[in-house]
Amino acid sequence: MGNIFSKFPRNFWVANTMELFERWAWYGLFNVLAIYLTSSIDTGGLGFTQEQKGPLMGTVVAILYFLPVITGSIADRLGYKKVLLLSFGILSTGYLIMGHLTNYSLVFGAFFFIAIGGALFKPVISATIAKTTNEKNSSIGFGIFYMMVNIGAMIGPFIASKMREISWDYVFYLSSAIIAVNFILVLFFYKEPERPDVSESLAQSVAKALKNIIVALKDVRLFVFLILIIGFWSMYFQLFYTLPVFIDQWTDTTLLFNWLHDLSPRLASVFGNGQGAVNPEMILNMDAIYIVVFQIFVSGLVMKLRPLQAMVVGIFIASIGIGLTFAFNNPFYLFLSILIFAFGEMASSPKITEYIGRIAPSDKVGLYMGCSFLPMSGGNFIAGILSGQVYGSWSDKLTLLQRDMAVKGIDIPAISTTFTQNDFYRYAEKAYNLNHNEMTIYLWNSYSPGNIWYLFTGIGVVTALLLLLFDRFVMTAKVSR
Repeated sequence: MGNIFSKFPRNFWVANTMELFERWAWYGLFNVLAIYLTSSIDTGGLGFTQEQKGPLMGTVVAILYFLPVITGSIADRLGYKKVLLLSFGILSTGYLIMGHLTNYSLVFGAFFFIAIGGALFKPVISATIAKTTNEKNSSIGFGIFYMMVNIGAMIGPFIASKMREISWDYVFYLSSAIIAVNFILVLFFYKEPERPDVSESLAQSVAKALKNIIVALKDVRLFVFLILIIGFWSMYFQLFYTLPVFIDQWTDTTLLFNWLHDLSPRLASVFGNGQGAVNPEMILNMDAIYIVVFQIFVSGLVMKLRPLQAMVVGIFIASIGIGLTFAFNNPFYLFLSILIFAFGEMASSPKITEYIGRIAPSDKVGLYMGCSFLPMSGGNFIAGILSGQVYGSWSDKLTLLQRDMAVKGIDIPAISTTFTQNDFYRYAEKAYNLNHNEMTIYLWNSYSPGNIWYLFTGIGVVTALLLLLFDRFVMTAKVSR
């Protein structure tokens, strides 16, 4: 094994290290973003509604996953090193700027600016890994790369959770600083890989890339598969868009903190937030931890299954897991439900790219692989709608309380900069003569906000069933011909 690792060139390890830092910065913000956007302004949050949060996150991240179709051509034209420097400049600046904005449109613009930086980074780093591996070591090479992604996704939210207890500003400062480290790596350690000679202009390269995508999508198998897999991603991204807010609003994590404290006060201090509770992102981070620990084991289990079979099984399991995270408001159930979700994710997510590579004609593998980001783009957009308008109407605690007070004819001032969300809750608790936990239980029992699990699980189950039909009819028809 050591001999295999020694065969990877320096550029491979530099690229993996840059990926780790980029994911650290991204997930450090992304895992807490939904809470930051919607938290009461007197706690440092922005106080946006769920209907504002959903489109902001969904639209911007959808664009981030679509743009690599174009930015890959830009990298081939300008050079990987230049594009990496441009990417890190945008990302580091964007994180810094976003933390100082409170206006919705400006925050939207800053997050979009960050997305451009991320879209420039993604195709370059993937191409570098591909160019520094060969047929003999590519499997383990991309396995290492996937591991780096999840290590970054594990470290980022953990540290960001501690930083936001000091100040939300520190979350943005940290992401900006972590990206700045990558400047050193690319300037002094990264070597420009060989690139094909490009004779056409940048505009022609971009136009060609878009044209090639259209050509690829004329393959019925690919087109139908990409459409179906949007369902998986729209369910998957609820883990980041909706679950943090749901835990923050409906789950009493002081129970979890007290249990940890009984086990070990030191352990409670590590995972606690200093206020006798556990922040949602700490619980959410179990997904990345499970992947780091179990991915090789799960990959071994599904190795004998065809990619499409593994996807169907994985998506079905993930659907159950995501549903269970919303069905109950007991924090102890979250560890099991996120574990179930993670097993489904590990079985299905890696197989999506593998499947696309298998159905691609031998001379169009790269072209087909370039389409793998498209369903992630569509899934994020739909996830934003589900997490915005749908969650806001069905399960948002503030909306349900406003609705209940209106039915009871209780007058209350509108939420503003001088009358915050927390002021609203305190006013309502006084009017109902209930404390905070009693108010939460009352609303949970009266409106059943956890029933949104039917929707999220339903999307996943339907996706799995449609993939079964796709395998039975579309793929069989192709083979018979």
